[in-house]
Amino acid sequence: MSSNAEKGFPISHVVGFLISLILTFAAAWIALKTTLSIKVIMWIIGSLAVFQAGLQLVMFMHMTEGEDGKVNIINITYGAFMAAVIVLGSIWVLTSGHAAH
Repeated sequence: MSSNAEKGFPISHVVGFLISLILTFAAAWIALKTTLSIKVIMWIIGSLAVFQAGLQLVMFMHMTEGEDGKVNIINITYGAFMAAVIVLGSIWVLTSGHAAH
């Protein structure tokens, strides 16, 4: 990246922020103002979350800025694995049905 590009206005950050806001408000609207079933709402919100995570990786975490613009596959794979473990583990614990007595 040239020094000119580093000193210029970060338009990609602004665009990424605005898209993130739109996705967040869309998820909130879908959850609060629609009459869709809970299952459909969860799938839509989950899809929006995955899209927003990818957007943030590219726009804010500079995943495409590296050697020859290649994405670091090992780091993305590790991050996806950790996210899956945390989310699925949390769902498993919360729905396991073990009540404390």
